[in-house]
Amino acid sequence: MLALLGEARELSNPELYRLHGLRLDGKERRYLNDLGLVESRKVGRSFVHELTDRGWRWCADELTAGRPPRAGSLGNALYAVLAGLSRHLERAERGLADLFHPEEAGTLDDRIRAAYDELAKEPGDWISLTALRRDLNGASRTKVDEALRRLNQDPKVNLAPDDDQRSLTQADRDAALRIGGENNHLLSIGPA
Repeated sequence: MLALLGEARELSNPELYRLHGLRLDGKERRYLNDLGLVESRKVGRSFVHELTDRGWRWCADELTAGRPPRAGSLGNALYAVLAGLSRHLERAERGLADLFHPEEAGTLDDRIRAAYDELAKEPGDWISLTALRRDLNGASRTKVDEALRRLNQDPKVNLAPDDDQRSLTQADRDAALRIGGENNHLLSIGPA
């Protein structure tokens, strides 16, 4: 269930095995299907599986369930991480779907432009890179930095430091992109 959660999409048994070293077959598959936690269907010679809404709720509950008996050292460590994840999501007022979601269509450049459009009141407004990175829902820091550098070549795209350095939070400092010896905290994209 947690492997399906982590991928947040339909997975075939061969793909599930290749990515996570496990298969969902026979009795286990039927059990999860009967509980309504996983939906499975036959495609070609193998099954594909996806979490149902009920399965997502089970995973959310599992974050705070506490470690099961005889979990072993790896199980204990996993449940410690799950509990920490639960605390983070609660503080951020987010749910599992905000963290685990299928890869979105479109290039990262397109996703950055779309996130900017959602965050800015109008074209040309300045938005924080902190908010932008949060909206990109876990896109790799390196890839976002590369995409921002690419976009910065467009004359309508501007990156700038925040003039009020004292007001910056640690999150703002962490989200900054260093270009030309300056830490840039803000993004503006002019009208098309």
